Amino acid sequence: MSPEVGELDEAAVEEGLQDDPDAMLALLADLTGATDQRLRDLAKRLAGRLFLDVSRRGPVRPRGIGKMATLPYRPDAGDIDLDASMSAIVEARAADEAIDPEQLKVRSWVKPGTAISLLVDRSGSMGGKPLATSAMAAAAVAWRSPADYSVVAFGKDVVVPKSQESVKAGEAVVNDVLALRGFGTTDLAGALRTAGEQLSRSRAGRRITVVLSDCRATVEGDVEAAARSLDEVVILAPAADDAEARVLAARIGARIAVIDGPSDVPAALQTVLGD
Repeated sequence: MSPEVGELDEAAVEEGLQDDPDAMLALLADLTGATDQRLRDLAKRLAGRLFLDVSRRGPVRPRGIGKMATLPYRPDAGDIDLDASMSAIVEARAADEAIDPEQLKVRSWVKPGTAISLLVDRSGSMGGKPLATSAMAAAAVAWRSPADYSVVAFGKDVVVPKSQESVKAGEAVVNDVLALRGFGTTDLAGALRTAGEQLSRSRAGRRITVVLSDCRATVEGDVEAAARSLDEVVILAPAADDAEARVLAARIGARIAVIDGPSDVPAALQTVLGD
């Protein structure tokens, strides 16, 4: 993958994805934290695009009637909206500079009335496969609900890499998740309350909290009460450690799917969301 210092062979990455997608995605996740800055930057650029690409496998089948909307630019989101982007294009040409992608807009079909808050458990090991799985979940949520979603990371503390109302490119969200590192205890109740706060900012008719965790809370708090205060909860649990997640799902009436690695996430998310 890295034939020389500061180099990244994208062809080797593609080949690795064909042979063992989970192993390659895990390796790429680790490379985003490489000590060599050039390699780290290359890995981040590739990871942001690649995780979004893989997350789209297993096409989304939106419920109800979709509508066209103008959204912030993402390479995978749709066609450039020339009218909405014209001022940025003209200014860049006048200054003889490259166009800033953050100033561009696209036209894309959006699924009406759905908001998602993704809760990512960072209490354990956040490297390799677990880190890649978290990044894939963020990519899949960004693809499904690009205009109305949040990402909440929880361990000892609860942080919000992407808030519900903020505009942020999917690649940037993926790389922010890849920058997460583990922190001992697990404040699941606090994370669920934060999801409720994020989703309360949405006007969507359907508001879903997606929990990526084994659901083993180690910080005091009423997890079941926090979960029941939410409109809809679904759980993605690790296949090798899903017992407590299944118990919680049964008690609060949540749908649950188990995943063995990052490549399982898109189909599992499609299952629990009922698409």
